[in-house]
Amino acid sequence: MALSPYVQAMQELFRANTRSREFPAHGAKVHSVAWSCCGRRLASGSFDKTASVFLLEKDRLVKENNYRGHGDSVDQLCWHPSNPDLFVTASGDKTIRIWDVRTTKCIATVNTKGENINICWSPDGQTIAVGNKDDVVTFIDAKTHRSKAEEQFKFEVNEISWNNDNNMFFLTNGNGCINILSYPELKPIQSINAHPSNCICIKFDPMGKYFATGSADALVSLWDVDELVCVRCFSRLDWPVRTLSFSHDGKMLASASEDHFIDIAEVETGEKLWEVQCESPTFTVAWHPKRPLLAFACDDKDGKYDSSREAGTVKLFGGGGSASLLSGVGECLVSVGRGKEMAPLLASLAVLRPLAQLCVLLSGAFVKKQLVCWGGWGGF
Repeated sequence: MALSPYVQAMQELFRANTRSREFPAHGAKVHSVAWSCCGRRLASGSFDKTASVFLLEKDRLVKENNYRGHGDSVDQLCWHPSNPDLFVTASGDKTIRIWDVRTTKCIATVNTKGENINICWSPDGQTIAVGNKDDVVTFIDAKTHRSKAEEQFKFEVNEISWNNDNNMFFLTNGNGCINILSYPELKPIQSINAHPSNCICIKFDPMGKYFATGSADALVSLWDVDELVCVRCFSRLDWPVRTLSFSHDGKMLASASEDHFIDIAEVETGEKLWEVQCESPTFTVAWHPKRPLLAFACDDKDGKYDSSREAGTVKLFGGGGSASLLSGVGECLVSVGRGKEMAPLLASLAVLRPLAQLCVLLSGAFVKKQLVCWGGWGGF
């Protein structure tokens, strides 16, 4: 089966940027990485009880600040869905902390009843949900910083998430099920038997078409949001799937485990698009919200001086800047450009900036004609 123009373009990009770049972040293993909504900053949380924030400059991360205050491991963090200056951390010290990168200070500390292990921010920005080791999920008002609701579950709660429409709340559990509650009523809607063993993680596609779950059975399953049916499974990993992330356009899905690679799949076909090689298990992956750039963190050791010392690094894979993206897909565009599917390819490359560079690279009667037919440069 012939590869789609999108897959060809992404493969060319990754082929031109095969090496992952490493950036020192913490003094111990990194548990969580997440991009701000605008993609300008990346935050990481670590076993060393701190969070770090980096600025993305071209294809490199430049450390901006370190955030201290937690008394235990920072197990997960996330950003406000529309405010690029606010992020929240969940810790084993029985608190969550909200931070503002403009002041580099904690603007709120909320005490919770247990050791926190997962956290998410509602799509409307009004509520933060945090889950602890005792399977209690607390819903906190993001403005008043007070608890709005609390739910004790009778099963092991692994990861939590709202749907994109903000009207349902999803939990993955230790019995292999996906539990769905109405929101804000928190009434049970459905329980889906998704996997034969522990269902570990869940992520929603930014386009709102799919969500994916990862399980201890080493499978990733893709679900139709509207029909709540499994569309396909991805089975290239051999170990429990710990982390998932959809690309900004919803066309790629990254999944990782204790396998020494990250699988990047094309969502619509399930076919392998790329494999990112790692030297150790991967704890967390996160696609950039606007570019085919993947942030991740592994259980790396600092072998230079002490093979048992955790390295605490954050890594990037893929092309972040327009220059690298252009060079990576240039040849593919030229070769595919003689075919019939130029418009879908150009649509898939809407991340390109600036357009002057694209015009120079693709100067040719055929491409110009296709761009005019597709709607001109304004389509970008």
